[in-house]
Amino acid sequence: MKRFFSYLKPFRLQIIISLILVIMVSFIVGISPYVEGLITTSISESIKNGKPIDYKYILLIIIILFAFYTLVGTSRFVFNFLLTKSIQSAVRNLRNDVQKKIHLLPVKYFDKTLLGNTMSRMTTDIESISNGIQQAFSSVVSAVALITFIVIMMFLMNWMLALIGVMIIPLALISSKVFLKRSQKIFISRYEAYGRFTGYVQEKYTGYKEITLYNQQENLIKEFAKTNENLSELVFKSNFLSGLLMPILNGLTYAIIVITVVVGANLAIQDVIAIGVLQAFIRYIWRLGGPISELTQMSVVLQSSSAAAKRVFDFLDEEEEKPDKKDAMYPEELNGLVEFKNVSFSYDPNKPILKNISFTAEPGQMIAIVGPTGSGKTTLINLLMRFYDVNEGSILLDGIDLRDMKKDDLREVFGMVLQDTWLFRGTLRDNIKYSREDATEEQMLNATKEANVDHFIKTQPQGYDMLINEEADNISQGEKQLLTIARAILANPNILILDEATSTVDTRIELMLQEAIKQLLKNKTSFVIAHRLSTIKNADKILVLKDGEIIESGTHKELMEQEGFYYTLYQSQFQEN
Repeated sequence: MKRFFSYLKPFRLQIIISLILVIMVSFIVGISPYVEGLITTSISESIKNGKPIDYKYILLIIIILFAFYTLVGTSRFVFNFLLTKSIQSAVRNLRNDVQKKIHLLPVKYFDKTLLGNTMSRMTTDIESISNGIQQAFSSVVSAVALITFIVIMMFLMNWMLALIGVMIIPLALISSKVFLKRSQKIFISRYEAYGRFTGYVQEKYTGYKEITLYNQQENLIKEFAKTNENLSELVFKSNFLSGLLMPILNGLTYAIIVITVVVGANLAIQDVIAIGVLQAFIRYIWRLGGPISELTQMSVVLQSSSAAAKRVFDFLDEEEEKPDKKDAMYPEELNGLVEFKNVSFSYDPNKPILKNISFTAEPGQMIAIVGPTGSGKTTLINLLMRFYDVNEGSILLDGIDLRDMKKDDLREVFGMVLQDTWLFRGTLRDNIKYSREDATEEQMLNATKEANVDHFIKTQPQGYDMLINEEADNISQGEKQLLTIARAILANPNILILDEATSTVDTRIELMLQEAIKQLLKNKTSFVIAHRLSTIKNADKILVLKDGEIIESGTHKELMEQEGFYYTLYQSQFQEN
């Protein structure tokens, strides 16, 4: 939680002003019972001595109290405004840092972490920090200052009653320490459970159509109930333990007041103290219970926020993608020559994915990569894009090791059309121009025509201004694929990667796409991954991967003549078709 206070430093002037106002309010609230007691003392002394009541004195006290409470109200308004503004600005900066951090993390982080867990840190956890600091900041300072002033006033009036009154402070602190120590781990587990719960919900309900299709609703209800039960149990434990504090503190306050009344009444009878002093002591002890209760409540809130803060700052401390070399290089002339030299790679040291991969893609060549699931096709593309770096060997672009290039420079060279299409909420125009926002209308139209998606767009009521919804389920999968291909064409990259680019498109559109892609790939190096082997018959070189190794290499004709693994794959698809 300490790290969050560094976000408050730019707003220290506003916070200092707020703290001064909080202390001033606490002082006024602390002295008010004494001033109120002056009225009781004046009346009782007048009656005792047989004198008329001094109404002018009482009116003066009432005017002073009215001024006190007016000043308290105004000060509270000002410091609440300043604190709220400062804290929310700090939270905004924290949220921005989390957003920036997301773009600095390596791809492997997202491969091993639930998306919902990351989303939970950016939303639920940061909101918990915001609420906790907002509630606790002024409350804690006000409570500490008020307790200090009350204790001082009590000792100034009567040390004996003051000793009785302050007994509540150590008793409350001991009780709080015991309960908070036991609940700390539970609060941390609670927020971890929130993260898993969010991840579960995000994962399951994005595939709700499939759940319904395969009649998995009952299983989903059971799984949800189990996850929900675990979260509910942790929430109950944390809230129950923290909820026990208030009844205990209230009981202590009542007990101390009873003792004070008994001792104070005896002192008043002996004329050791005035009756107004006893009244003031009762008010002080009651008010002392308030800030102590508030401190314990805020300690629970801060404990919850601390658990959330730990998750947020653990995220900010995650290992970032390795920085680019200071002396980064770039090809003098970008031709598109790609060389894999003895490349080996594994996500897990005990499970090698690629083993001693070597091949050359000449400028302008189309390299097709085929193989069964898990053979390493997508991993090879990940290495090309430097989402991961090779464990052994090297990958060269026009003679330069990819690790010696800036990642941004490298990724500008490549264009990708992925199997899993990604479109965002916005118009068709915005989605197509995402790869090149400065493209002209004419350039965008040419790209959509080459991708054979122009006709589909023009048949929509709003045309290029048609709005894609958040789930992008108001257009078909094939249309999504065509739009992403148009986006890649518009970017006009030097090297193109098609990862299952036509696997989700029907046969009629596939034939149209093949011709468009053929034009797109002219004079460009390209890497194509496809299960439909009919789409790569014209490839300059086909690499057959199996168990992370290249077992065959050549043109379609050459591989068919060998009658090896590729031949078997092709024949099996031909028979199925």
